[in-house]
Amino acid sequence: MKLRLGIPKGSLEESTIALFSKAGYQITRTSRSYFPAIDDPDIEPMMVRPQEMPRYIGEGALDVGLCGRDWVAENGSDVLEVAELTYSKQTQNPVRWVLAVPEGSDIKEAKDLEGKKISTEIVNIARKWLKEKAINAKVEFSFGATEVKPPRLADAIIELTETGSSLRAHNLKILETILLSVTVLIANKHSYQNPQMRKKIDNIALLLTGALASYGKVGLKMNVHKDNLEKALSLLPALKKPTIAFLSDKDWMDVDTIIDEKIVRELIPKLKASGVEGIVEYPLNKVIP
Repeated sequence: MKLRLGIPKGSLEESTIALFSKAGYQITRTSRSYFPAIDDPDIEPMMVRPQEMPRYIGEGALDVGLCGRDWVAENGSDVLEVAELTYSKQTQNPVRWVLAVPEGSDIKEAKDLEGKKISTEIVNIARKWLKEKAINAKVEFSFGATEVKPPRLADAIIELTETGSSLRAHNLKILETILLSVTVLIANKHSYQNPQMRKKIDNIALLLTGALASYGKVGLKMNVHKDNLEKALSLLPALKKPTIAFLSDKDWMDVDTIIDEKIVRELIPKLKASGVEGIVEYPLNKVIP
């Protein structure tokens, strides 16, 4: 029995396939096919728009897949969230659904939406948000290019953003964040009850979370004389504690640790100045706690 896996098509596509590659799964696409190949004979992948992913998984057309938690909420789908994977198109940060209006708009805050028209893809979430605020406004579904709707086709929009750059490019300003969302691995509840499928899904979750944890980190190995060990260790941040092993010369030790890549350029000169030798920096594919 093959595991039917949904890969999000569109903005998350490239980053998702890259994450699977780091996790050890090579996914190969062709330009026109919605059924890519994967180097695991027990998995049958399919490209699916993330907006539709929760519905297909909830209905059992797919066993497991990835999409934003926002689309699970928008669809009201009855699915099982297996793992949270905080990555998006450009960053490893949550994305935001924001209320935005044109610069110079008379809408200054949420209450000014009374009687106005809002364009968005998350119609159900938007209506729920307005109801909670006791605001009567018309919500229209946007089929795309939402940023160009105001002011001619809508008074305001609720749109997804990572950096806000696209909104600024369209002369829009953000008034409020409506929802934060991250990518999640979701499964069909019936499929997850199957022991064989559950094991496969859990293994995928483990490898994906491990691959994601390795982003922005590198491994660092070095040789440290016992007289300099305390000083060298004081310079090293680590996930827990560095691994220390004696070399054939008992006066020297091998120290191995994992650090944030962004501090390497400052750390290595300090380590060298403290007497550390044989420093080796190496990339990581997965970090499994």
